Amino acid sequence: MISTAAFKRDWFGQPRADILAGIVVALALIPEAIGFSIIAGVDPRVGLYASVAIAMVIAFTGGRPGMISAATAAVAVVVVPLVRDHGVEYLFAATILMGIFQGIAALLRLDLLMQFVSRSVITGFVNALAILIFMAQLPQLDPTADGIGWMTYAMVAAALAMIYLIPKVFTAVPSPLIAIIVLTALSIWIDAPVNTVADMGELPEGLPYFALPDVPLNWETLAIIAPYSATMAAVGLLESLLTAQIVDDMTHTGSNKRRESGGQGVANVVAGLFGGMGGCAMIGQSVINVTSGGRGRSSSFVAGLSLLILIAVLGDIVGQVPMPALVAIMIMVSIGTFSWNSIPNIGKHPWQSSVVMLVTVAVVVATHNLALGVLAGVILSGVFFTHKVMTMFEVVREREGETAIYRAKGQIFYASVERFEAALGPESTQPDPADHVIIDVSKAHFWDISAVGALDKVVERMRRNGRSVQVIGLNRASSDLVDKFALTDKTGVEIGLAPHP
Repeated sequence: MISTAAFKRDWFGQPRADILAGIVVALALIPEAIGFSIIAGVDPRVGLYASVAIAMVIAFTGGRPGMISAATAAVAVVVVPLVRDHGVEYLFAATILMGIFQGIAALLRLDLLMQFVSRSVITGFVNALAILIFMAQLPQLDPTADGIGWMTYAMVAAALAMIYLIPKVFTAVPSPLIAIIVLTALSIWIDAPVNTVADMGELPEGLPYFALPDVPLNWETLAIIAPYSATMAAVGLLESLLTAQIVDDMTHTGSNKRRESGGQGVANVVAGLFGGMGGCAMIGQSVINVTSGGRGRSSSFVAGLSLLILIAVLGDIVGQVPMPALVAIMIMVSIGTFSWNSIPNIGKHPWQSSVVMLVTVAVVVATHNLALGVLAGVILSGVFFTHKVMTMFEVVREREGETAIYRAKGQIFYASVERFEAALGPESTQPDPADHVIIDVSKAHFWDISAVGALDKVVERMRRNGRSVQVIGLNRASSDLVDKFALTDKTGVEIGLAPHP
């Protein structure tokens, strides 16, 4: 249950800052939503309506106040074949199923998988996203493209100057909003030869309306949309949970990742029912929101509501907003998103961490697929961790009278069993072989059946060569594993559990 104090803080803690930040975000969402619609091969209204629905719903259902969710490129690229082969109605159905999958993921606590994403992967994700955000602005700065000339560059420079300099003397209104208003007025006044929002695509007229997807309700439809929905759900949750972690760090506050997972599901179901495509958290717009002062849930709600008003009522005016102003804001976002201290840290941090970060960046930038980059980083982190744990292992042999004692220390699991078996070679090959062998594992831990199998092999080999063998020092967890899966106690070899306090 949410306390009354938490509710008031999330919704009414700083209403003025949240409202102004939400308006800035709404303006920045328009070209993005139109662009993502074009990527998916659908009408611009599909992306815009999705952004309205998701932003407004997630304000109530999400677990990270101040984070902005809307239609995204990460989800749009997944559905291109679905739209091409089956049409937009199947996209709406897939979006609803996507939301259902995300709700199931919340119930199964799949958000806990984020514990396996290392800080190096998160840093690489952030840096890659910053690079992609900047690269996405380059078409609007291409001097060979229509509508791009010296005035475009002058407006971008002026907008950046206002964004960074105005806060030094005036903070009552977010500087990005001031930049948009001033440059829009200037562009209209002088009829500046620059691209505008209207050049990105036709803005919809009217309001979104509730409608069930016009698709057959049968197993064939489910078979068509389920693979897309599963991929959309996974990509959406991954990007949302990573973005939530980044906003946590920016605001020095926590968030409810399980609630965020379920909230994303509810938002996508609503988006699909109102003619929208799937979406998730957007790090760029979230950074705009936070840097503009937005911290509460009302900032996300205002962003969605303002976007609805802008496209339904003020479409003609919004269409005249110069793209250079929005490009400048996104450049500001890319600069603020990039982890600049990660560059000098490449030489200071362990080389494995730096490699993980760089590989994550390289894969994301090369494929424009955030999920692939994070997956590559997580796998590489696992490989490095496994290798590190594998090398933290040693076996020392001691001779006490007629007994040889092998003292094992470290973690024994599938990656270290070969070294374990080699270290406990045949006793007969030792310079001073003993008839009785004790394997002391009081400072070791057996993690899996591969480790138990290695112990079986070592003991059986020594017994076959005429030695009596005793294993001592098994901790409780290792003893339970050995008792359940080992074969040594069935072949006459004594397995002893050493006393422990």
